[in-house]
Amino acid sequence: MNKDQVKGRTEEAKGKAKEIAGKVTGNKKLEREGKVQNTAGKVQSKYGDTKEKLKQ
Repeated sequence: MNKDQVKGRTEEAKGKAKEIAGKVTGNKKLEREGKVQNTAGKVQSKYGDTKEKLKQ
């Protein structure tokens, strides 16, 4: 597992937590920020996955 995979998955988790917190509290801004952070994390994870596959 490379640093992009780790960081991406960490960002996904933080984004999902923000999204859920936004839904629970009714804070639409926090919910949107969470969705964006989650998506960015997914992109970075996929990039890291691709790097790993190319190494093999």
